[in-house]
Amino acid sequence: MLDPFALKNHQVWRPNQRFLPLILQHKNEKTLNFSAETTLMHIRPIGNDFVAEITNIDLRLPLTAEQIQTIDHAMDQYAVVVFPKQELDDDQEVAFARSLGPLEETRAVVDVHKQRLAYNQMNDISNLDVDGSILAADDRRRMFNLGNSLWHSDSSFKATPAKYSMLHARVIPPEGGNTEFADMRAAWDRLPAKTKAQIEPLVCDHSLIYSRAQLGFDAFNEQELLNYAPVPQRLVRKHPGSGRKSVYLASHIGLVHGMPRPEGMILIRDLIEEATRREFVYSHVWSQFDLVMWDNRCTMHRARPYDDKIYKRDMRRMTLTDSAPTLEQPL
Repeated sequence: MLDPFALKNHQVWRPNQRFLPLILQHKNEKTLNFSAETTLMHIRPIGNDFVAEITNIDLRLPLTAEQIQTIDHAMDQYAVVVFPKQELDDDQEVAFARSLGPLEETRAVVDVHKQRLAYNQMNDISNLDVDGSILAADDRRRMFNLGNSLWHSDSSFKATPAKYSMLHARVIPPEGGNTEFADMRAAWDRLPAKTKAQIEPLVCDHSLIYSRAQLGFDAFNEQELLNYAPVPQRLVRKHPGSGRKSVYLASHIGLVHGMPRPEGMILIRDLIEEATRREFVYSHVWSQFDLVMWDNRCTMHRARPYDDKIYKRDMRRMTLTDSAPTLEQPL
């Protein structure tokens, strides 16, 4: 059987071991014909090797089984996929996310009683209060949300972490607010053999408490401290769709098992610095109604600054849960 990942600039593989017919082919673009009753979907690599753009698909409509398969395989081959010009409402964004797998059912927030979105599964990645006004500069929710500017993988602080995240841009500021991504499979590939041997068996504790402490935020109430108690995760994991290993890094790491804490945290810092060198990072400049989806099992990301005291930014994220805790997944 041919290797689907060797076909990066030609076709996308399907699990029935046949190749989808190519109707049009330009340099770095694929146009796939699913069936007589579906439209053509275009997949074009953009930026770094792990990012693609998918067009000629309307995510407001129910997806066919073939479309879902192709999106999944694009995610396996790349890791970050951009769907531009998707004018979704909340119901449609939730329906699209559900079509790809089981959702995380709860938000990871502070002041959970002060939420403006109707769906518990939808994360409010904005600077807006429940009445739509901009959060006060000293609001506890704003202080907590500043942690999104640290490199992280969504929900690595949950016993069963996240699979895909999909972030939809409803309102964007006139400048700033980019989102940056780094490929943790490529980060693993670049490591020296000695480092790979050192880190492959390691387990780390992850918690939102650890990441927010880096910013000096410690204003958690008793229930939040219980909710965000540290959980163990493998430092190296195998990405099931591509078969490649990745380094499972995040600012949520606060302890490496079997190592003195300072020694372990210097190791984590060195790994993050190497994995996020500028030449290996894709920076997404948002347009209104972009939907960007990424695989948390093999990427890290972070938000970049904008003037959140003046401009509104309304972004809404759905997150799919992974199949099991990383310690229960094959390596």
